[in-house]
Amino acid sequence: MNNGAKNTYKPRVTDKILGFKLRSSGAVVIEGAKWCGKTTSAKRAAKSYLNALSNIFAVESIKAWSPNLRSRTAIRSTDTHYYVDPSIAASSLKATPDGLIGDLNTFGFIFETLCIRDLRVYAYVNGGEVYHYRDKNDLECDAVVTGNDGKYGLIEIKLGQDDNTIGSAVISLNKLADKIDTTKMRAPTFKAVLTANGVAAYRRPEDGVYVVPIGCLKD
Repeated sequence: MNNGAKNTYKPRVTDKILGFKLRSSGAVVIEGAKWCGKTTSAKRAAKSYLNALSNIFAVESIKAWSPNLRSRTAIRSTDTHYYVDPSIAASSLKATPDGLIGDLNTFGFIFETLCIRDLRVYAYVNGGEVYHYRDKNDLECDAVVTGNDGKYGLIEIKLGQDDNTIGSAVISLNKLADKIDTTKMRAPTFKAVLTANGVAAYRRPEDGVYVVPIGCLKD
């Protein structure tokens, strides 16, 4: 893929591996050897590949969120790279509805891309930003939506909607919320689990976490 850029791509193993991950995952974190290989050339290939995709507006990056925490925790500062539209991932995989139903892992990645796209659209219209969080203990938050008034919300994205799936997402959200030093910054305005199906959002009475179907964001 040259596309008028200075880089010339050769059929190297590193390029093929990275290209596969970008195509199949939809949402990709580039974290050194974990994704790109151990060599400098592999990491350089990863960077140039992402730059090329960014130049044709195929991917956008989401920066890491850095809150004030109660105790010292190393926060991963690597950007997360998402396709601007999940249809790019689906098209590159030649995915069909039946195929995705039979491969829920890949479907989950594509659904996450869809959710991030919609969150960014609605956040930007209201003057907000979308970030992601991950620390050295692998505690993650799929999306942190911030406003220009200092308010923010923590969001986990889950394709499944069974009690165990929602429950595990709530546990993760609460773990992160408990780490935040509320003497130095506000507590989260809301915590939410963004899901696939449903006709209405609701608030769990036991912990106040919202469960919101993706189609309800427009409301």
